Amino acid sequence: MSLSHLRGSSWRRVGPGTYAFTHVSDSPELKIEAASRRMPEGSAFSGFTAAWLHGLDVDPCSPIEITVPAGCGVSARSGMAVRRCTLERGEVVKARGYRVTSPVRTLRDLCARLSLTEAVVVADMELHARLVSRGDLSASVDERAGSHGVRMLRRALEHVEPASESAMETRLRMLLVLAGLPRPAAQVTIRDGLHRFVGRPDLFYRDQRLGLEYDGGIHREQLVEDNRRQNRLLDAGVRLLRFTAGDIFDTPDLVINAVRNALAA
Repeated sequence: MSLSHLRGSSWRRVGPGTYAFTHVSDSPELKIEAASRRMPEGSAFSGFTAAWLHGLDVDPCSPIEITVPAGCGVSARSGMAVRRCTLERGEVVKARGYRVTSPVRTLRDLCARLSLTEAVVVADMELHARLVSRGDLSASVDERAGSHGVRMLRRALEHVEPASESAMETRLRMLLVLAGLPRPAAQVTIRDGLHRFVGRPDLFYRDQRLGLEYDGGIHREQLVEDNRRQNRLLDAGVRLLRFTAGDIFDTPDLVINAVRNALAA
């Protein structure tokens, strides 16, 4: 196909030398496919791009991240973040048809640049999805002592929770723990006096019968069911505090104080 055809209204440029039909949505899948066609031999998607390809709920394209062999002459690619280092045997796997860093290697790479809370967020997602086990991560810490990201991974392992079902749930838990409050249990099943299931709070302080929930506020139908579940929990003697992303990100001190006061009540 000639360049003049590609400049027509039926096509749009999605990368250097790469074009797609105009009607094709500008999705992460399209961006990653376009990027894959410009990757040097022996390279692999890494960082958040690899995490997304493994199925985690992260942004994969801001920017697209790749790792190329240490001896590769490529140091930059338009629209990509390029890292040069050696990927050892077992550190590259296939995900969605692409070469990507393994879940353990991906987490270790991300730990090198994330805060403790965000490192735990990614670790929780990998553990919950059963991409890795706690043993896998502990072995990586022991075997790779001194490697990039291992120090933060070791700290993150002290806080991981495989039962965590969302990134915001993990952020809420870490906010409280780093403020010096006791660590709440995650996804605890609550039953009434007749042993009937009444709810499963995101986080739960057993001794104080205090439940904590992250409220994403998605749909009215979900809100109705959440209200019913909250009523059942209250009937079972569980106090419940609900928090939004705005609470956690914008007014963390108010969240901490609310939980501290409820624990002391």
